[in-house]
Amino acid sequence: MTVRHVRAGKEIKLSQPQQFLAQDRDIVETAYPGDIIGLFDPGIFRIGDSLCQGGQIIFDELPTFSPELFAKVTVKNALKHKQYQKGVDQLTEEGTIQVFHSISGPDETILGVVGQLQFEVFEYRMRAEYGVEVMLHRMPFQFARWIVDDKIDPSKFRINSTLVKDKKDKYVALFENEYAMRTAIERNPTAKFLETAP
Repeated sequence: MTVRHVRAGKEIKLSQPQQFLAQDRDIVETAYPGDIIGLFDPGIFRIGDSLCQGGQIIFDELPTFSPELFAKVTVKNALKHKQYQKGVDQLTEEGTIQVFHSISGPDETILGVVGQLQFEVFEYRMRAEYGVEVMLHRMPFQFARWIVDDKIDPSKFRINSTLVKDKKDKYVALFENEYAMRTAIERNPTAKFLETAP
């Protein structure tokens, strides 16, 4: 079966697409709306991708909400960095965690989640699926806001806050409390502070 991978913008040939119906599996040559098809992923598919024959279907990206818990992550064994990066990329793609990188000082990876269970899922899956032991160091931040402005001055985010970048290289301010957030908003009157990623 040949289909168009819309995000990649190219034609791909699916090898052995399987159709599922109850407990039965059959190799399918033609799929119809409503069919449940299983595909082998050679590493080119992402959540939200569409595969089409004739025409194009594009899905809106899932919104990225503001995390409420934050932790700096370090790898116990530096030789496992490749597996660690693969795991972080996969879990970020799935929406299990959000990843931020510091913009000043040494490059630190900061994870953001909505609930404590997501940290536990992250640690378990990194250990079980990727063979990587990680350490999480909790950080005091409670709020994250994506900043939209023509010129962003990092010096205006120093009181109980820090400026980082997300996976799409967008500026995000992390705040320890509402006072720090109000202070940053007052110091940056032209900036928009968004609760979801733009």
